[in-house]
Amino acid sequence: MPERGRRRFLSAAPGALLALDLPLAHGATIVAVRVWPAKDYTRVTLELDAPLKASHFTVADPPRLVVDLEGVEIDTQLRDLVAKVQANDPYIATVRVGQNRPRVTRLVFDLKAPVAPQVFSLAPIAVYRHRLVLDLHPVEPPDPLAQLIGSERGAAGAEGTAATAPVPPGAASAGTAAASSSSPASPSSSSSSSSSSASSSPSSPPPSSAASAPPPRSAMPSGPAPGGPRAAVGARPPRPPADDPIAGLIRDRDPSTPGTRKAPAVTRMVTIAIDPGHGGEDPGAVGRYGTLEKDVVLSVAFRLRERINAEPNMRAYLTRDSDYFVPLATRVSKARAVQADLFVSVHADAFVLPNARGSSVFVLSDRTASSVGARWLASRENRADLIGGVNLPRRSREVARVLLDLSTTAQIRESKRLASAVLGELRSIGEVHKPSVEQAAFAVLRAPDIPSILVETAFISNPDEERKLRNPRYQRQIADAIFAGIRNHFRRNPPPARGQTA
Repeated sequence: MPERGRRRFLSAAPGALLALDLPLAHGATIVAVRVWPAKDYTRVTLELDAPLKASHFTVADPPRLVVDLEGVEIDTQLRDLVAKVQANDPYIATVRVGQNRPRVTRLVFDLKAPVAPQVFSLAPIAVYRHRLVLDLHPVEPPDPLAQLIGSERGAAGAEGTAATAPVPPGAASAGTAAASSSSPASPSSSSSSSSSSASSSPSSPPPSSAASAPPPRSAMPSGPAPGGPRAAVGARPPRPPADDPIAGLIRDRDPSTPGTRKAPAVTRMVTIAIDPGHGGEDPGAVGRYGTLEKDVVLSVAFRLRERINAEPNMRAYLTRDSDYFVPLATRVSKARAVQADLFVSVHADAFVLPNARGSSVFVLSDRTASSVGARWLASRENRADLIGGVNLPRRSREVARVLLDLSTTAQIRESKRLASAVLGELRSIGEVHKPSVEQAAFAVLRAPDIPSILVETAFISNPDEERKLRNPRYQRQIADAIFAGIRNHFRRNPPPARGQTA
């Protein structure tokens, strides 16, 4: 080799060798750790600046999940994972972090019961970078119908206790005030890349009296809407009007009371599935002041559930009742599992321009969207699975079938009737974005046998409407309007009789 060429090679070689060695030396760095506990499953998310190779196995006695992370050193983020596990987590008791061998960090999850883990990676999307997701599912998946029946029995037991216990003066009003002002602590993240920081916050937030997060279920009033006490357990509830189509589904057990319509030969409850959009890793739209769509729609859903459960012969089922992610198809399958008569998905709209405003109601379209805006919105909402994170290869055949199933013409026709009734009530409390019901290919509305609507309560991207969405009073108005629309729909279109159900 000529001397000049030799010197040029030697001078370039150190830099070339260093460049080859950098990826091996640094590997992936964890930028955030998040834990999302829920009764359905607990999710642990590790967010990284590069793809990560991981392996896992379970130990039966005592039950443990072991996850090995290759090329990752123990740092502050991983140490923080231990503190992020809550004592009331349904599945995780504790977490231990240790250096198993050089360049391999081991996470050991001590479990409260055996789990069926799903461990998968997600590519960067929206505000998130690379993610390693650990989903800890129960070995036996919970039955939505059993959960619904259990919650009803729990509420009945609580009412019985409340009916016999002495109530101190002023306790009721104080409890109501506490319920309206309390808010749960959402899973904390040790990074600015968490969902709660998806947008910048200006220096002037909305009035402090407005609640941006929904009250926890235990703090929500479980009785009827203000204006009337619920009857004690064992007492016969007030008899609805004789021409009430919902009451007509329930067999009249008191032959001494005259009625103007013959009772059918079935006894069942009318079940409304309420679907608070987004949740967990998926914040939904984010307002200028940092308000998260997933929080305000959950609060509206709680209030709507309260109204429905206070109505004789009606009950509500929430597809999620806390801050965790539920895949779109799973929301549909949950509604079908409880044999829902109606499906109402609650959302908050957003647009690139801050002056867009008003409520909207959507139904499924089996052809094309009713407008460019409707098609854009459906596309945005359907990205929830990508942002929230779904392990596509592990989806059950039933869930996949429901997602791809074409809804029938009859379902869409009935959905339009329900949507028109709800839109009319929303128009009575404020501005609507479009004067008529819109249609688009929303994945969450694809239940072939359940009339389904999606309600965009207001534009969270509009600062004025964001303030309203944070206000408990406005949340109540929205819930009342949706409920009134449901009642009006049933008055015009009584639900069909079915065989007896739980």
